[in-house]
Order: sequence, then C-alpha cells, then structure tokens
Amino acid sequence: MIHERCLSGRATRALAVVAGLLCATSLVFAAPQGGAPAAVPEAVSIPRPDAEEVGTVRSSLEEFLRTADPATREVLERYPGMLEVSVPRANTAIVPNLAPQFGAKHEQNLEVARGGDAELLLMGDSITDFWRNTEGAFAGKSVLDEYFGHWRIANFGIAGDTTEGVLYRLANGEGEGFSPRAVMLMIGTNNTRRNTAAEIAEGIGAVVLELRDDFPEAKILLLGVFPRGRAGDPVRGTIAEINDTISRLHDGESVHYLDIGDAFLDADGNIPASVMSDRLHPSTEGYRIWAEAVQEPLTALMGGE
Repeated sequence: MIHERCLSGRATRALAVVAGLLCATSLVFAAPQGGAPAAVPEAVSIPRPDAEEVGTVRSSLEEFLRTADPATREVLERYPGMLEVSVPRANTAIVPNLAPQFGAKHEQNLEVARGGDAELLLMGDSITDFWRNTEGAFAGKSVLDEYFGHWRIANFGIAGDTTEGVLYRLANGEGEGFSPRAVMLMIGTNNTRRNTAAEIAEGIGAVVLELRDDFPEAKILLLGVFPRGRAGDPVRGTIAEINDTISRLHDGESVHYLDIGDAFLDADGNIPASVMSDRLHPSTEGYRIWAEAVQEPLTALMGGE
C-alpha cells in the first residue's frame, strides 16, 4: 500500500509513477503450499504479471528508493511498509484440495464411477447432493425420479464442497471409469465465504476444463450459481459477477451455459420460503422449478433420449 500524505513535490510525483507500476502487481499468483494450481480457461483467467514484469516494477522501486531525497528516505525508514511490491494471496479456488470430512462420500462416488454405467453426471455441492434426499426440507429425490429417472445417474454432489474440492475429486478417481453423455454442473456458492468473484470464476472454469479433459465426449450443462440470501444481500452481487464471467465459457458445442436463477425469485427479487426455506437450498418445489428449467436443454444434450 502507498500513502502520500507525508510527502510532496518531487517525492509525490515519483511515488505516483511507482504507484502506477505497483498496481500491475496486484494479481501476482503463487500456488499455496502443498498443491499446484489447476489449468484455467483463458476466457475466465485473471490477468497476472509474469516474473519479468514483477522484476521490472521491483527494479523501478529500488531505483526510486536509491535516488529519493533525504526527507523521503526518512519517512520511508520511519514507516518501512509504506512503499513495497507485494505479492497477493494465491487463488485457493483452483488448487485441488478436499476437506477431510468429505473423504467418505468421495469413496462412495468412486464406487459409482467404477460401476461404469452412469450416463448423466450431476456434479456440485449440497444443492446437487440433495437431489438424493427422500424427505425433509430439501428433498429432491421424487422430482429427480419424475423428470430424469429414465437415465442412469451418478450424483457426485457433496454438501459443503467447493471448486477446489471438485477439482481434487475429479483428479482422484471421480473423473474416470465411466463415460457420461452429459454433465450438469453447479458449483461455487461455498467459495463465496473466502474467495472473490474473479477467483471463483477461475475455479469454475478450472472444473469445466477438467471435466472436458476427463469426459471429452460429454456435453456440459454449466449452470450459473443460484441466488441466495435476500434481495440486496452483497452476495447477490458476487454471484452476478461470477455468472457474468463464467458465461464466457459457453461455446455451444461442448459447454452450454444456462442461468436459471430468476426462476427461483419473486417479483421483488426475494426467494420464497416455499422454494428455499433457508434462502440457499431448494425445497421439493425448488427442485421442481430447477427440473422444469433444465429438462429441455438437458434432454437435448443427452441426445434427445
């Protein structure tokens, strides 16, 4: 961070020049310890300076500090963190990592994958996971059977999972052993607790790329992240930004983007309790809204059968 309140004249002008250079370093990427980042499609990739560009900025800063007047040096010595080139945090949303508590469900999914006969893959978090629920506030099984029961389905949704969890699962067995005709993907809402919209979009893009690598013949129905919370909740803005970015992944061939979020909202932009009682997870009515919204495009992606 750069503060100019204590400086003026030549020092201020020089700082302004260096500040412009430093802005370019705000997206420098470094992988978190213990994992390498997954590849990200260019369409959703965050621009990041390379090592040479960062080196250029650092050299410029060093030159400024070397030639700074005594008053400027005195201030910078007094406040050593005032002027520096910093490398921001890594994007955890693209580094494969599965939370330990999801290991048992991952193993169950591996058994399904080894069965080899699933023709439709549902991938995501709790919102996908709860398609299997037969009772309770978030029961989707009856709707799943009614609309999609004629297909052999692998439901690889895990409640609480994130983009990095899906990346880990696909790379560790859930992306092999079977050849689905289509994949319905909806992931990212749990990342909003810790990642920016741009980071989450990268994470979703990385998942799409991994799915295309794992299942090259499958068509991917990429759903926009569903709305949550009340109208005006800041997370709605985050979700809108995510969806705007991931819509660029649509190519009309392998990847088909679809945002059905408005179907869950009333005229005021709120989510009726009958649709999502906790403003996050669909009820049976919510699952029916979802099923009706995707039935036609999903059937087409499955080959019309």
